Amino acid sequence: MALISAWPLVSPVLFFLRCFSSSTASSEGSVFQFDIEGSSAVSTQEATVIRGQQQAVAPGSWVPFAEGCQEGFYRTSSGKCSPCNCNGNANRCLDGSGICVDCQRNTTGQHCEQCPDGFIGDAVRGVPTFCQPCPCPLPALANFAVSCYRKSGSVRCVCKENYAGPNCERCAPGYYGNPLLIGSTCKKCDCNGNSDPNLIFEDCDEVTGQCRNCLHHTTGFNCERCAPGYYGDARFAKNCTACNCGGRMCDSQTGECLADSPEVSTDTDCPTISCDKCIWDLTDDIRLSVLTIDESKSTLLSISTGVAAQRRLNDLNLTTIHLQEAMSKKKNHAMLWTIQVDDAADEMNDLLREAETLDEQGNEASSKGRLVQKETTEINNRASQLVQQLNNIRDNIEEINSKSKYYAIQQELSPEEIAQKRSVAEEMLKEIKRRKPFTNQRQLADEEENAAKELLQQIEAFHEKYNDTRSLVTDVLEQLSEQDVKLSDLEEALHQALDYVIQTEDINRENTARLQRQEKQHKKIKEQINEVNSTLLSATTILEGPQKVNSELGEVIKNASGFYAEIDGAKKELQEKIANLSLFDDDLVEKAMHHAHNLRRLADELDGNLYGVDSNGLVQRAINASNVYENIAGYIEEANKVASLALNTTNRVKDAAVGIDTQVIYHKGKSEELLIRAMQLQRTAHDSSSYTIADTSWQVNGTFARMSSLRSQLMRAIAKMQSAETEEARERLEQAQLKTAEAVSATTTVTQATTPMDENVKLWSQNLQDFQHNSEAYDSAVHSAGDAVQKLTEVFPQLLDKLRKVEQKAPANNISSSIQRIRELIAQTRSVASKVQVSMMFEGQSAVEVNPKINVEELKSFTSMSLYIKLHKDNPQLAASPDRFILYLGNKNAKHYIGLAIKNDNLVYIYNLGGQDVEIPLDAKPVSTWPSYFSIIKIERIGRHGKMFLTVPSLSSTAEEKFIKKGEVLGPGSLLNLEPENAVFYVGGVPPGFKLPPSLNLPGFIGCLELATLNDDVISLYNFKHIYNIDTTTSPPCARDKLAFTQSRAVSYFFDGSGYALARNIERRGKFSQVTRFDIEVRTPTDSGLILLMINGSMFFSLEMHNGFLYLRYDFGFSNGPMLLEDSMKKARINDAKFHEISIIYHNSKKMILVVDRRHIKSVDNERTAMPFTDIYIGGAPNEILHSSSISSHLAGSIGFKGCMKGFQFQKKDFNLLEEPGTLGISYGCPEDSLMSRNAYFNGESFIASSQKVSLFTEFEGGFNFRTLQPSGLLFYYSEGSDVLSISMERGAVVLNASGTKIQSPERNYNDGKTHFIITSVTPERYELTVDDKKQSKKNPAKDRAGKSPDSIKKFYFGGSPLRTQQANFTGCISNAYFTRLDQEVEVEDFQKYSEKVQASLYGCPVESPPVALLHKKGKNSSKAKGNRNKKVGRDKDKISQPSSGLKKLYQVNFQREPQCHLPMNPKATEHAYQFGGTANSRQEFDHIPKDFSQRAQFSISLKTHSSHGMIFYISDEKETNFMALFVAHGRLIFMFNAGHQKIRIKSQEKYNDGLWHNVIFIRGKNIGRLIIDGLRVLEESFDGNANTWQVTEPLYIGGVAPGKAVKNIQINSVYSFSGCLSNLQLNGRSLTSASQTFSVTPCYEGPSEAGTYFSSQGGYVVLDESFSLGLKFEVVFEIRPRSSSGILLHGHSVNGEYLNMHMRNGQVTVKLNNGIRDFSTSVTLKQSLCDGRWHRIAVIRDANVVQLDVDSEVNHVVGPLNPKATDHREPVFIGGVPESLLTSSLTTRNSFIGCIRNFMIDEKPVSFSKAALVSGAVSINTCPAA
Repeated sequence: MALISAWPLVSPVLFFLRCFSSSTASSEGSVFQFDIEGSSAVSTQEATVIRGQQQAVAPGSWVPFAEGCQEGFYRTSSGKCSPCNCNGNANRCLDGSGICVDCQRNTTGQHCEQCPDGFIGDAVRGVPTFCQPCPCPLPALANFAVSCYRKSGSVRCVCKENYAGPNCERCAPGYYGNPLLIGSTCKKCDCNGNSDPNLIFEDCDEVTGQCRNCLHHTTGFNCERCAPGYYGDARFAKNCTACNCGGRMCDSQTGECLADSPEVSTDTDCPTISCDKCIWDLTDDIRLSVLTIDESKSTLLSISTGVAAQRRLNDLNLTTIHLQEAMSKKKNHAMLWTIQVDDAADEMNDLLREAETLDEQGNEASSKGRLVQKETTEINNRASQLVQQLNNIRDNIEEINSKSKYYAIQQELSPEEIAQKRSVAEEMLKEIKRRKPFTNQRQLADEEENAAKELLQQIEAFHEKYNDTRSLVTDVLEQLSEQDVKLSDLEEALHQALDYVIQTEDINRENTARLQRQEKQHKKIKEQINEVNSTLLSATTILEGPQKVNSELGEVIKNASGFYAEIDGAKKELQEKIANLSLFDDDLVEKAMHHAHNLRRLADELDGNLYGVDSNGLVQRAINASNVYENIAGYIEEANKVASLALNTTNRVKDAAVGIDTQVIYHKGKSEELLIRAMQLQRTAHDSSSYTIADTSWQVNGTFARMSSLRSQLMRAIAKMQSAETEEARERLEQAQLKTAEAVSATTTVTQATTPMDENVKLWSQNLQDFQHNSEAYDSAVHSAGDAVQKLTEVFPQLLDKLRKVEQKAPANNISSSIQRIRELIAQTRSVASKVQVSMMFEGQSAVEVNPKINVEELKSFTSMSLYIKLHKDNPQLAASPDRFILYLGNKNAKHYIGLAIKNDNLVYIYNLGGQDVEIPLDAKPVSTWPSYFSIIKIERIGRHGKMFLTVPSLSSTAEEKFIKKGEVLGPGSLLNLEPENAVFYVGGVPPGFKLPPSLNLPGFIGCLELATLNDDVISLYNFKHIYNIDTTTSPPCARDKLAFTQSRAVSYFFDGSGYALARNIERRGKFSQVTRFDIEVRTPTDSGLILLMINGSMFFSLEMHNGFLYLRYDFGFSNGPMLLEDSMKKARINDAKFHEISIIYHNSKKMILVVDRRHIKSVDNERTAMPFTDIYIGGAPNEILHSSSISSHLAGSIGFKGCMKGFQFQKKDFNLLEEPGTLGISYGCPEDSLMSRNAYFNGESFIASSQKVSLFTEFEGGFNFRTLQPSGLLFYYSEGSDVLSISMERGAVVLNASGTKIQSPERNYNDGKTHFIITSVTPERYELTVDDKKQSKKNPAKDRAGKSPDSIKKFYFGGSPLRTQQANFTGCISNAYFTRLDQEVEVEDFQKYSEKVQASLYGCPVESPPVALLHKKGKNSSKAKGNRNKKVGRDKDKISQPSSGLKKLYQVNFQREPQCHLPMNPKATEHAYQFGGTANSRQEFDHIPKDFSQRAQFSISLKTHSSHGMIFYISDEKETNFMALFVAHGRLIFMFNAGHQKIRIKSQEKYNDGLWHNVIFIRGKNIGRLIIDGLRVLEESFDGNANTWQVTEPLYIGGVAPGKAVKNIQINSVYSFSGCLSNLQLNGRSLTSASQTFSVTPCYEGPSEAGTYFSSQGGYVVLDESFSLGLKFEVVFEIRPRSSSGILLHGHSVNGEYLNMHMRNGQVTVKLNNGIRDFSTSVTLKQSLCDGRWHRIAVIRDANVVQLDVDSEVNHVVGPLNPKATDHREPVFIGGVPESLLTSSLTTRNSFIGCIRNFMIDEKPVSFSKAALVSGAVSINTCPAA
C-alpha cells in the first residue's frame, strides 16, 4: 500500500524523464557502415508476435491489477497497460516506471536509447546504424577504446591507458605491441627500473619492447644484466659495480676477475658517464674476442711450444693491442660527445625554464585581456541600448508629425487652428527642453566612454606584451630546433671524420705509389727534353733556307713598285671628268641655298597673314603641309655644309677621291628625298592660297640659282684637286672614275625630276594670276572643308574603336566546338555516374541497359567483369521459379556474348565466341547456401579460356570463402567480336522486345545487384542508357558494407584519371605553421599523374609523378621564379603498384622536404615565404585550371592520377575525400584489376622478361594482343639450349619459329596500328599459329625427341631480347598475354611482376593509327636496332628512299647572303668537313664501291672527336659475314675486319678523342691489315686469306650505320654514330664527295653554339615519331631563328589529300590547310624582319575549321569551311622541310627551312628531335650555330 500511495508522486518525474529520453535524436550517417541483416536481436518473427500482442492489448486499456500486462507492455500508476518505449531493443519493461529490462543489440539506458562505452551508433533508429563496437582500430576483433564518438564525419576514439592514435592503432609511450595485429595488445615497457628516471615513461621500442637507453651500467633486452666491465644484480639490487681487475674483465655476477687479457693503459678506460650503446656493444664483442683469444692461446700452448705457435700468438696479441688502441680513440670521442650533450642539455633546460616563465606571463596577460574584453562588451551593449532608445524617440516624433497632418485633414481644421495647436506643441517642447531629462544619462555615458577608452588602452598594452611573449616562444622553439640540428650535425661530422681518416690512409698509400710512378716519368721526360732540344737545333738550320727566300721576295716587291708609275697617266683624264661634273653641280647647289633662305622668309610671312583667319584648324593644317619647303631648305643647307667640308679637305688626291665617292652617294640619297618632298609639295599646293603658289615658283627658281652656285664651288674644288701632286694607284683611279659616272647619272636624274616641277609651278602661277579672287567662295570652301574635317574627326575615333574590337576579338566559336564541349560534359557526367557504388533492386520484371564506357575492341581477347549480388530468398516468385537471368553483354543477334544466370541452383557463366555456348556452372557452392548479404562474383575470359570466381565474405572477420570453376571453347573461336552499333549490356532483365539466346532465356533477377568493374574500368548500374520498371523510391537499394571486403581498415579512394578531390579551406582542420606537412599514400602502375595541386593567382604548388618518380614544383611569389624538387637520383620509384607513403614538409617557411616511405629523398631551400593557399586539389584538377596559362607551363604534364590513394592528411589531420563538396569522379575502394599492368609499350630498345616454370616445347599454349606500325620486330623469345621458340613480325606478317620450323601468316598487313590477337600452340604432333582466328599449322618434326625437364625455371622475353637475334626489338604494344605454366592456372600476365623491365612503359599505348605511307616505302632496315639499354638513343627507324628529282630539289643550296637577313646563310665551317652524331644513326651512305675493293681496300680520313665510343666506317655483305670497320672504343681507334672466320682487330695504344684533328689511314690487303695514324704510328697484322672469298656490297657507311647494322660484329657501345667531324674522305686514292643518302649530317661548324636544332642550307627535315600528330584540334608552339626569309617550317599530309603546311615566304609566315573541302590559309607579317638574327615565337592553334596564327605579338586567324565528315587522322609530321612528292601544286614555297628551331611543343608536350622517327639530310640535332 505504501508503494501504491507513493506512486502518484513518482509518476510525473518518470514521465518527464521518458519524454526527455525519447526526444533525444542521434546523429545520422556513419563512416563505418555494417551489414546487419540476419544479426538483429529482434527477428522478423518476433516483431510479428510483438505487433500481434500490441493489437491484442490496445494501448491505454485498463487491465485488472492481478492479471498483469502482456510482454511489451507495462502497468502505469493508473493501472492501465501502456507499450514499452524501448526503441525496439527490448521486449520487457518495469511496471510503474516503464524502465526497459534486458536491452539487446548492444544498447543501454532506461529506454535502450544509448550505446554503452566501447560502442558507437544510433540505438534509436536501429539498422543499419545500430550500436557497433568502436573501430579502434578494428571493430570487435581489436577494440582498445574506452569509448568513441563521431566528429566531422569521422570516428574519434577515446583510447585505453595503454593505447594512442586517432584510432588507437599504436601503443602509448611507455608501452609496446602492435594493436593492428589481431590478438596483440600493448604491454608496459619493462626495463627493470634501469631507464632514464627523468622520462615520464620508460623508453623502449614501440613494437618489440626492447629497451633503448639502459642506465646504471646495465645492458640487455630489458636492461636485465650488468654491462661489460661491471658486475652485480641489475634487476633487484641494482648495484652494478665496476670490475676491480686492473682493466681486465670480470664475471658479470660475482665480480671474479677472468683470465689475463692484454694490458690497457689507464687513460683509455671508458668513463663511467653515459656511453653510447654502440660502444657498449662493441666493448662486449671485444670482451668475447679476448676470451676467445685466451682460449686459443691456452689451446695452442697445450699443443705445441714451437716457433710457429709462438709467432701465431704474437700476431694475435698484436691484433688485440691494435683493437684496444682503436677502442681508446673511440672512448675519447665518446667522452667528448658526452660533454657536448651535457652542455646542450643545460642550455635546453634554461631555455625551457624561460619558456615556462614567458608562458605564465602570457596566461596572466590573457586573463586580464579577457576581463577587460568582458567589461568592454557590457559597455558596448549599454551604448547600443541607448542608441536604440534614441531611434525610438525619433520614430515617435516622426509618427506624431504625420499623425498631426492626418488629424488636421480629417478634422478639417483651419490654418489658424493648426497654428494655434502648433504653438501649444512648441510650448510643450520648450518645457521638455527646459527640464533636460537626459543630462544625467549623458554624463554617465561620457564617463563610461572614458572608462572604456582607458580599458582599451590597457588591453592594447597587454596585447603587445602578449605578442612579445608569443614571439619569444617562437624564438625559443627555433633555438631548440637549431640545437637539435647542431647535435645531429655533430654526430654526422664525427662519423665523417672517421671516414675521412680511413680515406686519408688509403689516399696516402695511393700517393706513395703515384709518387714513385711520377719519378719514373720524370726521368723519361728529361730524356724527351734532350731529344726536343736536338730537334730544335735541326729546325734552326732548316729555317735558314726560308729566310733566304723571304729576302728574295722583298726584292720582288721593290720591283713591283715601278708599275705604279704607269697609273699616273690615267689621272688627268679622270680629273677632267670630275671637273665637268662639278661645273654642273655648282650652280645647282647655289640655287638651292638661295631658295632655302627665300622659303623660310616667305613661310614666316604666310604664317603671320593666316594666323587670324584660321578658325577651324583647316588653314593651320595647310600651313603644316607647306612647311615641307622648310624641310627641303634644311636638307639643302646640309648639302651646302657637306660641300664646304669637301672643299676644305681636298689637299690630297686620295682623300678627295674618297670624299667624292661618299658625297655622291650621299647627294644621291638627298636628291631622292628632295624628289619625294617635291612630289608631296605638288599634292599639297592645290590647297594653298594663290600667294603661296606664286612664291613657290619664285623659290624654285631660286633653288636652281643656288644649285648653280654650288656647282661653281665644286668646280673650284676640283681645280684645286687638279693642281695637287698625288701618287694614286691606277686601280683606285679607275674606281673613282666609275663612281663619278654614277654621280653624273644621279645628277641627270635629279635634273629630269625637277624640270617638270619647274614647269608645273610656272603653270600654276599663271593660272592663279588669271583667276579672279572671290572671297565669299573661298570662305565657303574653307568652311565646308572645315565641316568635313570636323565630321571626320568625330567619326574616325569610332571607326578606330570598332577596328580595335575586331582585332582583339578571338576567333568565333563554331557549332562543332560547342558540340564538342557538350560531349565533354556528357562524358564527365557519365564518368561520375560510373562511380556510383550503390546497388539496384530488381523485382523480376525490371531491367537496366548499361552504357559501358570501354571500347569493344578491348574486350575481344580479354574480358573481365566483377559485381556484387544479393538474393531475396523469401520472395515467393523466386521460390516458384528459382532459375533466373542476371546479365547479358553481347550482340543483338545472340552471337558473340557473355552472360550470367542461375540455373539448377547453380551460378552459371555462359559465353559464346561465334560457335557453341560454353557453360561453366559453379556447383561447389549452390545458390541456396549463399548468405543473405552481398557476395562477389568475378567472370573472366582470356581467348577461349573462361573462369568464374565466387567470394563469400564473413561479417565477423576478414576471412573469405572462395570458389573457382574453369572452362574453355572446344571450337576454333577465341575472340569476342562485338559490333559497336549492335552491342548491348543488359543487367537484371531485358526489355520486352529483346530475344535472349536459349541458354539465357530465363525470368528476370530478383534481388540486388551492383556492378564493380569491367576490365580495368570502374562501372556502375547508374551509368545507364535505359531503365525498365525500376523505381528506387518503392524499391530502395540494398545496403552493402563496403569495408567487409577490404583487408585494411583505412579507407581507399580510386581515381580513374578523370576525377579529382577538392578540399576547400584546409585550415579548418589545421593551420599553416612553422612546420607545415602534407601526407598521402598512393598506389599506381602508371608512369605520370598529378597528385597534389594548390593555386593562388600566379602562385602554385604542384606534386606530380613523372616517368614513375616524384616531381615537385612550387612558386610562392619568389623573386627568382619557381623552385624545382625532383627525385633526380631515382631513389623511390612510385609506379610499382604498391602503396607508398609520401610526405611533403615545409620547414620554417624556407625549406621544402620530400619524404617517401619515411626516407628522405631530397630537400631545397627557398626565400622565407609562407604558403599562400586555402584549397588543395588531389589526384587531378579541372581542365580549365590545368590548361590555364599561369600553371600549364610549370606542370610536367596535365594528366590526372589513375590509381588508389588513402590517408590524405594536412598537419596530421585526416580528410574524408568523398565527403568534400568539391570532389568529382572518385570512388571508394581499390580494385586490384585496375592496378594490374596487362599492357606494355616497347620503343624498339626495350624488353621485359620473367623466369617461370615453363616448357614451351612439350605442351604449350599462349597468346597475346599486339599493336604496331612497324613491319618488323621481335614479339616473343624463348630458348632451351639450342632450341629457340620466337614470334616476330617480318615485313608485316606474323612468323612463328619453333626450332627451325617456321609458320608465317598469309596476310602482311598486321602493322596497321590496330589490335590483333595471336595464339600459339605447341603439341608433340603439331605447331599452330592463329592470328585473329585464322589458323596456320605444321607438323612437329621433333615429336619423338625426349622432352625437356618440366621442373626447370626458364626465362622468356616479350618485346625483344638482350641476346643477339636476327630480329630487331619490337616497337608497339603487347597486352593481355597468357600461356600455360606448370605451376599455376591460365591467367593474364601481370607485367608489373616481371623481374626484368628495360625501357618499357607498363601503362598506356601511344600507337594510335598508321601514318601515311612515306613516299614509296622502299627503304631498308625498317625496324630499329637494339642498342645500349643504359642510355637513350635517337630513333632512325625507316630509311626512306627519295626520288632523285626530290633530292635535287631538296638539296639545292643558295650560298649567297640574303640582304634582309642579319646572319649569313651558311655559318663559318671547316671546308669539306662534316659533323656527325646528332642522332644515334647519323651517317652518310655511298653506293659506289671500286671494282678492286676486294683485292685492296685503302681508306684515308681526317677526324676530330671527343667521343669515347662510336662508328666511323663500316661496310659488309648482306649477311654481315664479311665486313670491315673503323670505330672508337674507350677513346682508342680500332680497325677490324674478317679473314674467313677469323676477326682481325688492330687497336691503337693511345687515345685520340682529344678534340684535335688526326689523319688516319687503314688498309686491308691480300694478307695484311695496316692502321696508320698521323703518319707516326703504324700498326699492322698479317693473316692468311683468300681475296676471292672476301666480297662486300654497298652501301658504304660513314660516321654511323643504319639501325640494326653492325650489331653482329661490333660491340654495342661502338655501333652508334660517333660525335665529331670527318674530312678528306678518300677510298683507294679517290675522294668521296657525293653521298647517296644523308641522315643528320651537317658541315663542321666553327665558333660558338647553343641549344637547338639546325637545318642547314644543304636541305633536310625531321619526321616526328608516332606519339605526336596534328589532328582536328591541336596547339603547336616553337621558336625559330632563320637565316633565310623563305622555307617550309612544318608539314603534315594525310592519305585522303588533306594537309597542313606552315612556311615562310619573303618574311611572311603562312599557315595553309585543306580539310577535305577546300584550301584556306592565314598569314602574319611582322613590322621587323623575321631574319634579324633574333629568336621569334610562332604558335598555331587549330580547332576544327578555325586556325589561329601567332607570330611574336602579331595574331591573325581564319575560319574555313566546316567538314561534317572530318576525322582525326594520325599522320607524320615533317619539320623544316618535306619531300617533293608530298607537296601539292598549290604550295608555292618548296625549299627547306634554313636556320634554328628550339622549344618545339605540341599540345604543351615538349618534342625531342633526338627521338624522332627520321632525321634526313643536313640537320644538326641539339646543337645550333650561334653566329
